[in-house]
Amino acid sequence: MDELQWQSLAVRSGITRSPEGEHSEALFLTSSYVFDSAEHAAARFAGDDPGNVYSRYTNPTVRSFEERLAALEGAEACVATASGMAAILSTCMALLKAGDHVICSRDVFGTTRTLFAKYLANFGVEVSFVPLLPLEGWRDALRDNTRLLYLETPSNPLCEVADIQSMAAIAQASDALLVVDNCFCSPALQRPLSFGADIVIHSATKYLDGQGRCVGGAVLGRQELMDEVLGFLRSCGPTMSAFNAWVFLKGLETLSLRMQAHSASALLLARWLQEQPNVESVFYAGLESHPGHVLAAKQQSAFGGVLSFRVRGEKAAAWKVIDATRLMSLTANLGDAKTTIVHPATTTHSRISPQERHEAGITDNLIRIAVGLEDIEDLKADLQRGLESLG
Repeated sequence: MDELQWQSLAVRSGITRSPEGEHSEALFLTSSYVFDSAEHAAARFAGDDPGNVYSRYTNPTVRSFEERLAALEGAEACVATASGMAAILSTCMALLKAGDHVICSRDVFGTTRTLFAKYLANFGVEVSFVPLLPLEGWRDALRDNTRLLYLETPSNPLCEVADIQSMAAIAQASDALLVVDNCFCSPALQRPLSFGADIVIHSATKYLDGQGRCVGGAVLGRQELMDEVLGFLRSCGPTMSAFNAWVFLKGLETLSLRMQAHSASALLLARWLQEQPNVESVFYAGLESHPGHVLAAKQQSAFGGVLSFRVRGEKAAAWKVIDATRLMSLTANLGDAKTTIVHPATTTHSRISPQERHEAGITDNLIRIAVGLEDIEDLKADLQRGLESLG
């Protein structure tokens, strides 16, 4: 497997055939496993004999997904979880303790911010939120007890791009871990570990699935770190179901093809939006005018399927554009074959304060689109209807 190219790994890695000789990956729907003897069971539970014990933390289908995603990210190990948020929580609970300090980008997904600001704080973990850019803000926020730096790149929803290599240097110099949410790009477009990140987080719900069917998450990194995360999952149970793992496993086979298609259409749509009179600004790293364009071209093989833009007017104008669309799905999910459209200020980022939204650039006239796999001309026509409704 070490000799295979990325796309071949996406199709062939993580396969362990059962005695039935199945060609498609098997789906193991079982909660427990039968042992040959009492001695065999004791060895399994003690960890002396590797193998399946209980599906809360050992399942062949989940393991296949973990092995394939690890191969695609270039990670030593992967731990699959029940959701993307469960992946973040598992990482923090396994690797942090009361009195530790975390620095988190203020531009992260709203629920991620809530997890850090409210629930980790309840357990005595201090959290500082800083702008994703510039890097000086991260350096200034460092403390002697800083243990973890957390960011998304590109960010949600303004598509800001962080220099992963430089961020890794900051973390390493401070004996802290750099955790990168790679949801928007997936390993098909970006591999943060190759730039020095310690841990990669995924919401498998998004592009790894690709068709909006299941909820799941994943944590990837060095074996010793993932052993700690697995220990938390084993005891606390934020487990990925075998069925969802099977769906994600099949989704990985087409990930590269889909991400290239999403990226191509998103770039065309972003350029078209720039030309529309009722659009104030467009945020997409594939645009040469985007501040992070050069860096994104260095770190990513393409620019992804998510973009955002501001319309002329306030919330009423943004809602009018959204409500006038007929083809795009009004839902907060992304990474689907179907294009989705959403108003971040009142959905994905509604739980943070108006001041925090203002600081993060989440204005009332901002709209986010996750470009799907429909024909680009149909997407333009759908948006044109909404933009023209503004007069």
